Amino acid sequence: MSNNNKGNIMNGPRGRMHGGAMFTGPKEKAKNSKDTIIRIWSYMEKKKYSLLIVFILIFFSTAATLLGPFLIIKGIDCMSSGINKKKKKKLGIIIIVMIGIYIISTVLSWIQSYMMIEIAQQCIFEIRKEIFEKIQNLNLKYFDSHPHGETMSRVTNDVENINTTLTQSISQLMSSFIMVIGSMCVMFYLSWKLAILSLFVVPIGMFITGKIINYTRKYFSIQQKELGELNGYIEEIISGEKVIKVFGREEESIKHFEENNRRLNSASIKAQIYSGIIPPFMNVINNISFAVVAAAGGWLVITGSITIGIIAGFLNYSKQFARPISEIANQINMIQSAIAGAERVFEVMDEISEFEEDGKCVLKSIEGNVILDNVEFGYKSDKKILNAVSINAKRGETIAIVGPTGAGKTTIVNLLTRFYDVNRGNIFIDGKNIKDIEKRSLRSQLGIVLQDTYIFAATVKENIRYGKLSATDKEVEEAAKMANAEHFILQLSNGYDTMLSEDGSNLSQGQKQLITIARAILSDPSVLILDEATSSVDTRTELHIQEGMLSLRKGRTSFVIAHRLSTIRDADQILVLNNGEIIERGSHSELLDKKGFFYDLYNSQFKKRGIS
Repeated sequence: MSNNNKGNIMNGPRGRMHGGAMFTGPKEKAKNSKDTIIRIWSYMEKKKYSLLIVFILIFFSTAATLLGPFLIIKGIDCMSSGINKKKKKKLGIIIIVMIGIYIISTVLSWIQSYMMIEIAQQCIFEIRKEIFEKIQNLNLKYFDSHPHGETMSRVTNDVENINTTLTQSISQLMSSFIMVIGSMCVMFYLSWKLAILSLFVVPIGMFITGKIINYTRKYFSIQQKELGELNGYIEEIISGEKVIKVFGREEESIKHFEENNRRLNSASIKAQIYSGIIPPFMNVINNISFAVVAAAGGWLVITGSITIGIIAGFLNYSKQFARPISEIANQINMIQSAIAGAERVFEVMDEISEFEEDGKCVLKSIEGNVILDNVEFGYKSDKKILNAVSINAKRGETIAIVGPTGAGKTTIVNLLTRFYDVNRGNIFIDGKNIKDIEKRSLRSQLGIVLQDTYIFAATVKENIRYGKLSATDKEVEEAAKMANAEHFILQLSNGYDTMLSEDGSNLSQGQKQLITIARAILSDPSVLILDEATSSVDTRTELHIQEGMLSLRKGRTSFVIAHRLSTIRDADQILVLNNGEIIERGSHSELLDKKGFFYDLYNSQFKKRGIS
């Protein structure tokens, strides 16, 4: 099959730009945070032994950090009762041990950070791989109802949010929890009275933080959704820049962008305001606690209950206890943003793949007998596009489908290729219902040339070879000759090795069409579908292409959708489609003799027009 970017085939209810506005399909409800966290863990679980090592390293690194203030206590108490040579030596040993401990702590922290980055990147690698594979296997109905930029935002921005959280927040949370528990234990060991005073603020902080988190989760989800919609609009505007300039709609586009940007700005401000309350609030609580502990500790020193070293060390532990709580609050903000992004990523992953309900029959080869039996179809349930359409195409026949715009011609292509399945009726190829045939197997027997061309950012040769990856250079060149494309290819700077820009912007529309026709020729299909394949080429080039198509169509069943009625005179059967129904059928001469709809359509293209 000629894979000319299937995303351009559809005429379904896709989000489109109209009057500067973007219309999109409905959004799915986000999954709850618990399920999302469990699902993220399912990726990390594969690295559970590495995570165990990271946890051990974090434990020893944090333990080393906790040991530092304890040595400070010993040092201060050692010198508080007077200085002598023995005490100086003891103080020197304490200082050396402290330096060694902090060096060890730093080295362990670096190792665990390195390992955590590797674990996180491997998880993100798997997530990116899965979501891209899922996108490749999604039914085209999904792309018709979701803006491309919004989908891209999920693959890039939302996945990167998860990456940042896994890389930074997981190890930080582990370290903070160990630091909190360790500091609390040492504080109770040093003075249970001061420890109780320090812990008094914790329930207050946790209660208020929990209340704030409920709001941040909501607004971070809205922020991610608005960011996706803004990206979708930007992608659409960049793609349609020529149309915007031709119709002078720059101001309308800017206004609509400003509306989207304002909504994103509003959601971001609310998310950041609520999340930003937590750190300063915790700092106030911690500073009040520090002041209370310092005052109470001073009183205990005066009464002789504790030493100066203990109060100095306790205040140090008090800060080490408070700091991780603030860090946990900060990390919760990052985690909320990541969960919102992860929910959007998993929404895509949970979409039904077009191959999940696929047929089991595999086609190795087909003769090309195609039957449409009373086919009915609509992109929306309340609006039919095709109504009781029946076609009988025998092997080697050319079936031309004509009719006004919107009659349902391209929809027949979408059904033949199973980009959509019929609502009622059946389609058979060689007596097999195509619903029972594997989609990949079915499409491998089809060659499609579309009105909307797509060129990849690759060489001319690679673009043509996309129709058959195993083709030799000679086969590629033969296909180009048959499509009448070689004459302009050889005039390019590097011939077949010329690098084409994205979507072939350095080629004319007609030249891009010729390359896609060569691509279809190279695929050597059993059934050929030409959807306005020559609409973008001049009359002279069209005649040459028609000659190539005649040899290509020999022995193959061909469906030709055409507006230029002069190109289908040799068709075995012409079907006239109007309002989703076949109103006339027959050969070119038979239809002209009937002097019906086709006759009027044909004459409207060739009658002479007066010059005013």
